[in-house]
Amino acid sequence: MAIQQAQRILTTHAGSLPRPQRLWELHAQRFRGEPVDEAELQAEVDAAVADVVARQAAAGIDIGNDGEAPRESFFTFVQHRMNGFGGRSERPLMADMARYPAFFHSLNSRLPAGRVSLLAAPRAVAPVVHRGGGEAALECGRLKAALAAAGDPFVDAFMTAPSPGIIAAAMQNAHYDTLEDYVDALGKALAHDYRAILDAGLLLQIDAPDLAMERHTLFADKPLSEFLDFVRLVAAAINSALADAPTDRIRLHVCWGNYEGPHDLDVPLDDIWPEVSRIRAGGFLISMANPRHAHEVRCFEAGALPAGATLIAGAIDTTTNYVEHPEVVAMRIEAAVKAVGDPARVMAGTDCGFETSAGFQAVAEDVCWAKLRSLSEGAKLASTRIFG
Repeated sequence: MAIQQAQRILTTHAGSLPRPQRLWELHAQRFRGEPVDEAELQAEVDAAVADVVARQAAAGIDIGNDGEAPRESFFTFVQHRMNGFGGRSERPLMADMARYPAFFHSLNSRLPAGRVSLLAAPRAVAPVVHRGGGEAALECGRLKAALAAAGDPFVDAFMTAPSPGIIAAAMQNAHYDTLEDYVDALGKALAHDYRAILDAGLLLQIDAPDLAMERHTLFADKPLSEFLDFVRLVAAAINSALADAPTDRIRLHVCWGNYEGPHDLDVPLDDIWPEVSRIRAGGFLISMANPRHAHEVRCFEAGALPAGATLIAGAIDTTTNYVEHPEVVAMRIEAAVKAVGDPARVMAGTDCGFETSAGFQAVAEDVCWAKLRSLSEGAKLASTRIFG
């Protein structure tokens, strides 16, 4: 992307960072439809954004954000910005969890009660239309104010927004005649927030785990060809929503689900990349640190990355409390540079977020910040070796 600096590998992350307990409790109450004190919620959000900006700067992150503190999760927050949602979805369990019930029971027993559950999101029960409010602009303004107060510690800043595909898959359709109609409506509604983020001068990151994870969720019992049709459908909706947007200010995040699990039914990156790479993005943040997908850095050999695009290689696993050694991070970055062939087209990131929904944390808060420090230290080591 245009912000890549010469002689240094820049660091970033995928978006969500640990929320204070009181904040995630308030988000969870609101998610369940319970009344919350809006003044208290906003005060908690303001404090959390200021804190998370300072912590990212202290960890050495180059391209940071607001940690998604203002939101209950990375996608269900749209119910507060769009009309048409209600009731409750019956989201199918990821197929790898279903085939290992002992693991799923163990995972569930470790999660806090009252958290926001992405398996119990509302669904589309009427036409989905953006209300036209200024929530996205408010979020951007809050982040920019926090950055200014902290002395603008980042090279650049980003704001996340969901793919229409993850909403269509997890906030299920109980209104539209077809999935195609639902995805199209979501793309049109999301364009409002996409534009607001770009108009604020921030990088837009589109979170699209659906482009990989739905192969073993919504499409678990269907042929690969049907899943790839879904990927093409979502890609077209994203591209339409991004018409005339500056590609170098857009990055796309793709992962196979941010949970510790077997992941032995994940679709290979090779199968989806030809379709994913057609999305209008200047950067692609791909999970590459976890044990199931670390080898797929090889997919970017032989010019697979679109012309002018940047690979933001996942170098930190967000599902384990192991703190990666900086040497391991550096090795992962160097492997990405070798595959892409140009260090100016590589950044270092995390596989996914650290709290993708309020209260859902696989990694302890203090370990999260240690991991991000290790990411920065590893990027420095790699930069020294790569650039001399």
